[in-house]
Amino acid sequence: MKISIPELSLVLLVGPSGSGKSSFARKHFLPTEVVSSDFCRALVSDNENDQSATGDAFDLMHEIVRKRLARGRLTVVDATNVQPEARKSLIALAKEFHLFAEAIVFDLSERVCQDRNVLRPDRQFGPHVIRNQSQQLRRSLRGLEREGIRHVFKLSSPEEVDAVTIERHPLWNNKKTEHGPFDMIGDVHGCFDELVELMAQLGYTVNQTDGVYSVSSSGERKVVFVGDLVDRGQGTVQVLRLVSSMVQSGQAFCVPGNHDMKLVRALRGRDVKRTHGLAETMEQLGNESNEFRVEVAKFLDGLVSHYVFDDGKLVVAHAGLKESMHGRGSGAVREFALFGETTGETDEFGLPVRYNWAADYRGKALVVYGHTPVPEPLYLNNTVNIDTGCAFGGQLTALRYPEREIVSVKAHQTYYEPARPSCPKRPRVSGPCSTHRMMCSILPMWSVNVSSTHG
Repeated sequence: MKISIPELSLVLLVGPSGSGKSSFARKHFLPTEVVSSDFCRALVSDNENDQSATGDAFDLMHEIVRKRLARGRLTVVDATNVQPEARKSLIALAKEFHLFAEAIVFDLSERVCQDRNVLRPDRQFGPHVIRNQSQQLRRSLRGLEREGIRHVFKLSSPEEVDAVTIERHPLWNNKKTEHGPFDMIGDVHGCFDELVELMAQLGYTVNQTDGVYSVSSSGERKVVFVGDLVDRGQGTVQVLRLVSSMVQSGQAFCVPGNHDMKLVRALRGRDVKRTHGLAETMEQLGNESNEFRVEVAKFLDGLVSHYVFDDGKLVVAHAGLKESMHGRGSGAVREFALFGETTGETDEFGLPVRYNWAADYRGKALVVYGHTPVPEPLYLNNTVNIDTGCAFGGQLTALRYPEREIVSVKAHQTYYEPARPSCPKRPRVSGPCSTHRMMCSILPMWSVNVSSTHG
């Protein structure tokens, strides 16, 4: 049996004493990856069987797990874990650090566990203990996934345990082996003509035959779209055809935007408000085949919340991403990547008030994002916002990496009037200079406790 687990996750070994968890952990994981309740009990009492030390031992175990997960290390918990309350606190730790919890269950017969413990002179605690643990495990089996465990791998015999191989797979957002160079393009919002013009300036040629797009270029650069492909502009269908073909051919990456996800819900018949350009997008898609609309929903819904590139030096997310969420996978990570962080309030224009996460960012990775339109690319604390409001008559902007060069084209027209009046433009800058950082700290910014015009 092959067990595939995320390279960054919390793995719970679940089973009665004598089921073989510790031997399994030694066989398949590094000693430093395994946090054992018995070992923690020995650390605090010099005796791993001292039951009076259990409380302190589990406090220590949880603290070690917490430190490892915070540092992004795969962690295996070797304890019985047969009671829901014992698993609950560990699953909560995985959730706190935006990781998946996996469970490997040792559902061996009680007789096998009893026979093994008879051969261990340090485990003479009576057969009733293993009997109770086995019964607690059986009562738990059906509800494990509902507790928040992503995958449950059940082993029912010593032979199955011996035959297991462990495979570690990277998370979908892990593209650290992709080193670029990249051209990251801000929120397109259906501005197809501007996209083709910008790509030409970047060295790409867009070809079209019978509605099918292909792209050629002289170099080995790849495009990264920061989301919000749809709504407001007149060329949403063409944008979707072009971007999806580039992603499928391996020429581009794309993260989802909040508008893209709202379109998915609309295409699947959900009751959503057709505002902020969605009505126009649905009208454009209404002229296409049902098969194409299904393909669009599948493509957008399959996009990964964010990407980590170049050995962790570059992160791309639609609305940005705090350092503690880089390379993690959870609903909270996806929510932040799509919408950013809001106060729960709305402003005088009826738009959500947003926290300026970039003002507190101190991470080593460059974070490239969009979502909140700004008059010019906005650099702050090793982050850059490249949504320059093309659909609102601004510009469509690309950031070249690793050069950190800005390339922009002007909007051909104003396709959509923003809910928020435009603010005056600032001096144009081509990189993260200290002067612009100073300006960011003293001038009002669109992203400081104000809402975006995106809706």
